[in-house]
Amino acid sequence: MSDSSLARRVERRTRQRAANRGAILDAARPVATREGAGALSLRAVAAEAGYAPASVYEYFRNRAEMVLALAAEDLGQVARLLRESGGTQAGAARAMLDSLKGSGALPAAVATLESGTAPSEAERLFTGKLIAALTALSEAAPRAPPNTRDDQADVVLLAASIVGLTVFARAGRLKALGFDEQELIARLDPRFTKGS
Repeated sequence: MSDSSLARRVERRTRQRAANRGAILDAARPVATREGAGALSLRAVAAEAGYAPASVYEYFRNRAEMVLALAAEDLGQVARLLRESGGTQAGAARAMLDSLKGSGALPAAVATLESGTAPSEAERLFTGKLIAALTALSEAAPRAPPNTRDDQADVVLLAASIVGLTVFARAGRLKALGFDEQELIARLDPRFTKGS
C-alpha cells in the first residue's frame, strides 16, 4: 500500500470516527434534556443513537467524559454568540445569560469536575472551551484587551456574575426577589467597564 493511500485511509477513518462521536453527542443532547445531564446514562444515549452500548464506550470512556463534551459544545456556542453580540458589554452579558440558561450540561459539568471522574483529555477540552468563552467575553465589550492579571480577573468576575444570574434566573429566584435580568445586566456594565 502506498503512503498516499494509507494517508487517505487514515484520514477517512479519522473523519468517520469524528462523525460517529458527533452523532453520539447529538443523541446525548435530547437524553440529557429528558433525564437531566447529571443523570445521563451511556446506555440511554446508545439507545437514542442506535448504537450498541459497548460501541459508545469506544468514543466516551464514561459518563463524565460525555457530560464534559456536551458542556464544551455549550461553551463553544457561548463563545460564538459572544462574538456576534454587537460589541457592548450588556449585549455580551445578555447573550451569555440566554445561552447558559438553556444549558443543562454546564451545571452537570461542575459536578463532574468536582467528582474527579473525568478523563484528563476531557477536562483539557472543557478548559480550552472555557478559555475561548472568556476570551470572547473580553473581546465582546468595547474595552482594552485583558493584558494584566487584574484585567483578566475582571473578565472572570464578570463571567461569574453572569453565571450567578443564570442560576438565579433558571431557579426563578430573580423574579421571586423582584429583579429583572435586564436591570441587573445593566448594573454589571459600569462595574466591569474599564476606567470605571
